[in-house]
Amino acid sequence: MQIGSHLLKNNLFVAPMAGVTDRPFRQLCKQLGAGYAVSEMAASNPKLWATEKSSRRTNHDGEMEPKAVQIAGADPKMLADCARHNVDRGAQIIDINMGCPVKKVCNAWCGSALLQNEHLVAEILDAVVRAVNVPVTLKFRTGWDRAHKNALTVAKIAEAAGIQMLTLHGRTRADGYKGDAEYDTIRAVKQSVAIPVVANGDIDTPEKARYVLQYTGADAIMVGRAAQGRPWIFREIEHFLKTGQHLPAPLVAEVSQLMDEHLQAHYAFYGEFMGVRTARKHIGWYVQDLVGGEEFRQEMNLLTDCTEQLNAVKNFFQSRQGQRLQYRPTQEKLAA
Repeated sequence: MQIGSHLLKNNLFVAPMAGVTDRPFRQLCKQLGAGYAVSEMAASNPKLWATEKSSRRTNHDGEMEPKAVQIAGADPKMLADCARHNVDRGAQIIDINMGCPVKKVCNAWCGSALLQNEHLVAEILDAVVRAVNVPVTLKFRTGWDRAHKNALTVAKIAEAAGIQMLTLHGRTRADGYKGDAEYDTIRAVKQSVAIPVVANGDIDTPEKARYVLQYTGADAIMVGRAAQGRPWIFREIEHFLKTGQHLPAPLVAEVSQLMDEHLQAHYAFYGEFMGVRTARKHIGWYVQDLVGGEEFRQEMNLLTDCTEQLNAVKNFFQSRQGQRLQYRPTQEKLAA
């Protein structure tokens, strides 16, 4: 799998997720088998570039290459300037967000709201591609709602503008994350363009990954929510695609070690105050399928010191040594 001049180790990608795919998490996913990861979306408004939040989102110090930054906005010039700014800071690939369904993003005419204005889509893509000398990619949805699916049109606009890869989530903006992702539109887009297409949406098991790749003909798959608390899903998928066999679920001892490394990197990245608070969601995802996990999560959320939090996690896992983790597919978790 290749994006521009960047040869990737495989075709398994980490989806950009605001508040989740920070540098420590991206790095961990890459270490555990992901071939590519995109940053949380960075705002195109230059007034926000110097904020602590934006600076963290575009911090790639020591990260495995290629370093990809997702940008979001609605103004072509502003997005072009944002792309140049991030390339100057080390971005090797720029990804444009036209897929976020969150209301506050769409109310600002960003994310998937842009799919309602194909002329503006073309202006944005053309402006960003012309602004930088690195590959530009696009992440989008099948349309604004089911009555207005225009992914095929947007894909052809993108290809004509010089976009080098498309990632398509198999839902409309109106769907949010409800129901099942559909793959017929991704298949149709793959058949209509000559550039690489990445399939995204509800890929939460090795079997599902194989099915989506085969059904859509996509060049790669992107995993989002299923990697939360389960970053080793990428090595599980890679092994299954190569051998048709399942890797055994990780032992609790291995997960404990991975968590320790993840949390240490997390605290170093965010600092004491933010680190202990932003780590809570990750810890919650790691323990959600273990006996006593929910009770531990509630107790852990009361801790405000990094050392106390780290020790609490270690003690929780030490009491479960020898166990293997078992995971339900993402959609079953959401329905539970």
